[in-house]
Amino acid sequence: MAPEPPCIGTMPRRAFLRASLTGFSALGISDLLRLQAAGASTAGAKGPAMIVVWLWGGPSHMETFDLKPDAPEAYRGLFRPIPTSVPGIEISEKLPRIASIADKCAIIRSITHDSPGHANSTHTVLTGYVGDVVETAPFTPKYPYVFNAANKFLPEPSGLPKWVAMPSLPYEGGGGLGRSYGPFKVAADPNKPEFKVPELILDEARRERIAGRSRLLAGFDAARRAIEPTATRSFDDFQRRALDVLTNSTARDAFDLSREPDALRDHYGRNVVGQRCLLARRLVEAGVRLVTIDFPCVPGQKAFSWDDHASVWNIFEQMDIRLPVLDQAVSALIEDVHARGMEQETLIVVMGEMGRTPKLSNHQGQPGREHWGKAMSVLMSGGGMPMGQVIGSTTAKGEEPKDRRFTPNDLLATWYKYLGIDHRLTYPDVSGRPIALLPHGEPISELI
Repeated sequence: MAPEPPCIGTMPRRAFLRASLTGFSALGISDLLRLQAAGASTAGAKGPAMIVVWLWGGPSHMETFDLKPDAPEAYRGLFRPIPTSVPGIEISEKLPRIASIADKCAIIRSITHDSPGHANSTHTVLTGYVGDVVETAPFTPKYPYVFNAANKFLPEPSGLPKWVAMPSLPYEGGGGLGRSYGPFKVAADPNKPEFKVPELILDEARRERIAGRSRLLAGFDAARRAIEPTATRSFDDFQRRALDVLTNSTARDAFDLSREPDALRDHYGRNVVGQRCLLARRLVEAGVRLVTIDFPCVPGQKAFSWDDHASVWNIFEQMDIRLPVLDQAVSALIEDVHARGMEQETLIVVMGEMGRTPKLSNHQGQPGREHWGKAMSVLMSGGGMPMGQVIGSTTAKGEEPKDRRFTPNDLLATWYKYLGIDHRLTYPDVSGRPIALLPHGEPISELI
């Protein structure tokens, strides 16, 4: 058990917090975050960690971080840009909380790729390899995502998975690395964001059953490995790590959101996205190295993605629902990470697999935007990187990069650099063939 933190006066910090947090009505959120940080471990994140809020479907850059108010009406949309805490930087009026902490953010506006569909765009953006990916189930990637590769190369935390996915990441499959480097998945009902993890709630009887099952499996596995050592290695590693998580208190404590005060949970938003972001902070603070949060839906919206085709729904009506949720959850996460002194070793990323067409489409009087990889924006915060900046720009209509043109490989190289992994490394796939982490790409100089 970790030692009790230093005292405030004669009262232990934890006791001080319990006493103080009963009167939140008199406190602002900045006070709350300072109190929370005072009661937290001073260690912060256990090495470089990443939290990625994944906006599946492709969020429109024209409605979020790269608005074009002077473009023709057919391009600019209904939302207006607002100033941020950094002079000269403007973002969507639907993101006022993020705007207020823009000094803690970096926005890349000039990432571009040519992949057209969701599966192949996701593959391009997260592997660095461009190529045809079948757009039908099961969408198996040819190469591992950056998260799978990091899961292989990063040190393993004690009693915790390296990568937690909430609830999963679209099209993920490990590529040539196999199942062993996949995530620990946490499912949650969007309409019931209690975020308990049933597999981690173990009574004594269930603990003994798992222990007995583990001993039995060990006997079978020893014999099986003697017969098929290569074929079983990936499954055995995955199984061992899963059992480690199921049978230790560190994981159960990290996943227990009831340990957080109600006021902080309210600050993140009492919805599936907000609570996943809060849980991500808890997991990283405990030692998890990668957390991916899939944000495809919000209770009450018509469907489940940021795929804003005119033939599906009105993009502006849907953005009116989604953007305030994103704004609250992401701003709270950034504030919380900074208040707890974790910003040097915690990198927060908000992005999807593509942007949307700068020119609005129309279907029976309903506006929308179609697939568009030629220009997309990415929001980043923390990681010890220079913040308060916009990197790159797009043309007057938002159609393609104007300056500082980057491919997804440059973004991935930046992440690898931050994580301490040489992006020029090769690794053997399951057949022993050497594969390059990235076929090309260099870290973005403004961020390193």
